[in-house]
Amino acid sequence: MNTDSVATSSSNLAMAQAEVREIYFAGSVGQAYTGVLWLVSAGLWTFVSQSAAIVVTLAGGFLIYPVTTVVCRILGSPGAIPSTNPLRQVGVAIPIVGPLMIPLVGAAALYDIRWFFPAFMIAIGAHYLPFAFLYGMREFWYIGGSMWAGGLVVGIWFPNLAVAGAWGTGLLLVLFSIWAALEFRSSRRVHG
Repeated sequence: MNTDSVATSSSNLAMAQAEVREIYFAGSVGQAYTGVLWLVSAGLWTFVSQSAAIVVTLAGGFLIYPVTTVVCRILGSPGAIPSTNPLRQVGVAIPIVGPLMIPLVGAAALYDIRWFFPAFMIAIGAHYLPFAFLYGMREFWYIGGSMWAGGLVVGIWFPNLAVAGAWGTGLLLVLFSIWAALEFRSSRRVHG
């Protein structure tokens, strides 16, 4: 492969990633919903019941992609990656990975209910890593890595603080969504 084709491939990838950032507002919409979901689940676990928190986490988790799509459309985006974008298949595959890990989270929680949130943190943290490639934003590595490492630490050494991990994850995601929205808005002013 010569340097011209490498440069073209890199340019095409960068354009495809920029389109994904544009469609999903740099991930801010999905992260806002997900962060609020984690906070609601942590609140239910803390103040209502573990069962309510688990039901809301699972049901709300299955709604992340549809809610994100609808909100993005309301905000003026197409809400989906077009078939002309070479990252479309990646964008379709990544949301499927999270639900596929739910049986593993369930097994951990059946063994010890305190492992529900740490197991979810590990599973979803790992699920976030490919978003760095999809969006062209290395910040997803930091978020995914933080969730993964936090889930591991809480689950192994501090299982009695599992709900604190959920509160922290929710806060991390909400703060990231605010940052991503501001960065997206700023980049639109510069490029638009």
